[in-house]
Order: sequence, then structure tokens, then C-alpha cells
Amino acid sequence: MVIVFFIITFLMYMLFNLIPSDPAAAVVEPLRDQVDAVTFEQMYQAQREKMGLNDPLLIRYLRWMGLYTDIDGVSYNGLLQGNLGDSSINNRPVVDTIKAPMKNTIILNLMSTFLTLAITIPLGIRTAVKKGSLFDQSMQVVTIVGHSLPQYIIGLVFIYLFAVRLGWFPVSGMISTNAGYTGFRDILDRMWHYVLPLIVIVAANLGSMTRYVRAAMIDVLSMDYIRTARAKGLKEKVVIYSHAWRNALLPVITQIISWFLRLFAGSIVIEDTFAFSGMGTLNVTALNMLDYELAIAINLFFCIVNLLGILLCDLAYGLVDPRVRVSK
Repeated sequence: MVIVFFIITFLMYMLFNLIPSDPAAAVVEPLRDQVDAVTFEQMYQAQREKMGLNDPLLIRYLRWMGLYTDIDGVSYNGLLQGNLGDSSINNRPVVDTIKAPMKNTIILNLMSTFLTLAITIPLGIRTAVKKGSLFDQSMQVVTIVGHSLPQYIIGLVFIYLFAVRLGWFPVSGMISTNAGYTGFRDILDRMWHYVLPLIVIVAANLGSMTRYVRAAMIDVLSMDYIRTARAKGLKEKVVIYSHAWRNALLPVITQIISWFLRLFAGSIVIEDTFAFSGMGTLNVTALNMLDYELAIAINLFFCIVNLLGILLCDLAYGLVDPRVRVSK
């Protein structure tokens, strides 16, 4: 994971620096009309020297990572030291800029994950147990439709139904404009704005997760040890939830974690649709405003989430299947 992380950071830094842009010119450009051409050129060159843009690209990467001395030639002040640079959008450190959006994105995705799994796992088990019934066939139609529709289409439909027509939820945003709520009333107002994005994310992911759980359960329920458990007279609930589900969880666990990681990428669409102040919306803004320090930090966040997800997936195998545990 450490090796992969450094490879990703290297490739990402190189790619962003290949984009034709000049951070130093962006800083001094507002002063062009206030000074003569010679002074402007001197200011421009001084700014490039201050930002370290005259150094080779490899040195700039090592300095950005914190593996090479800073501009002063003494201290180390890079990514490994917790410095992600400064955002050109609001002239603040990137760390301070991403704190609130990151919190909003994490809360949104954790809540949607909990709700989706709480619905899809029992629903998938139920459809597998009732395979071929009217209930199972009806759910197959619903899940195929839900799996086929893009998230932004579901978002627009739900906005029209629940926000425009019924007026139950706000169309967009995270707080009521000019409301001035404080305390518990402010928390309720924010939760009210969370509901519709949560419903859309859950609805968009019900289809795929339900079908994965159903397929895994059907495969396990056809095995010999399940027939043996039933022949021994065990209750059906014990057979399903103790014997079958535990073994069906192994192929599903990878899908659950990979699906959870896709939620962070998919939140870009949802956040943009609902004007939700999260990492996805901030990423789009950073790219549009050519704020590459901020954009790199946000994409690093997504990369770290994926790397941690792979680690959690490997650890989860040991929890659900004793055969793959590392012996003492």
C-alpha cells in the first residue's frame, strides 16, 4: 500500500503539472496594469522563484511530498508533514479548505451505506429464499430498473416528485437560506437537507446490492450442507441466518466494500445535483478554477479511501472465513 501510494502521488503530481498553466502568472497578473513591463517581469520571476517553479519537476515533487528541503533549504514542509499547499481560490491552506466538505461527504456516505445495507441485505436474503415467487420476480424488475438508471436521472426525478410537486424537501443546498437556526434546530434543518440526497443514493444502489446478495444466497442455499441442516430438523431461520448467510457473506463482502468506495466517487454527481457542499462539488470547483493544489489533495483523498478499502476487504475475509486467517 505504501509503494502504491507513492506511485499514485508521483503520477498524479506529474499529470497535474503537465497541464499548461502558470501559478506565478496567476498571482501577479492583477498587478500588470499598475507597474511597467520591466517591473512586472521582475515580479513575475521573483514569484516563480518564491514558489519553486524554476526547479526541476522531480525536485518540486520531492519538495511537495516533504522528502526534499523547502525553499529555505533547511526545513521539510510537504505532504508527509501535513502540508498540502495553499488553495488559490480562497488563499487558505488546503487542509483548512477541505475540512468541512470532507466531513459532509463522509457523513453523507456513511449514512447512505448504513441505510442501503440495512435494506438490501434482508431484501436480498428474502428474494433468494422466495426464489421464483411473485415477490422475487417483482423485485427483479424493480432492481433491474433501479440498476439501469443513472444517479442524476434518479436525482432529477426525485427532486421533481418530492421537492417540486410535494414540497416535502428542499431542492438543493445544505441549510435553509437566511434562516439563522442555532443549536438543535440547526441540526434538524441540516438533516432535512440530507434526506433527499440520501434517498437518491439509496435508491440508486438498491438494485445492484440486492442482486449480489440474492445471487450469493441462492448459490449457498443449493449446497449439500444446507440440505443436511434442514434434514436434521433445524429451524428455517437458523439455517438461513446462521448457516447460509455466514457463508454467502464471503463473495458479497468484496462487493460491499467496492460499492462503498464507489459511493465516494458517485457522490460527485449527487453533490453537484443537489448543490451539496462536499468533496465532489469542491473537486469540480477546483478543476474549473485551475486550483491544482486543492484538486490534487481531493483526488489523494479518494485514492487513500480506495487503498484503505482494499485493506479492509482483506481483513474482512479473515473475519467471515476462518480458512484465510493468518495463523499465529
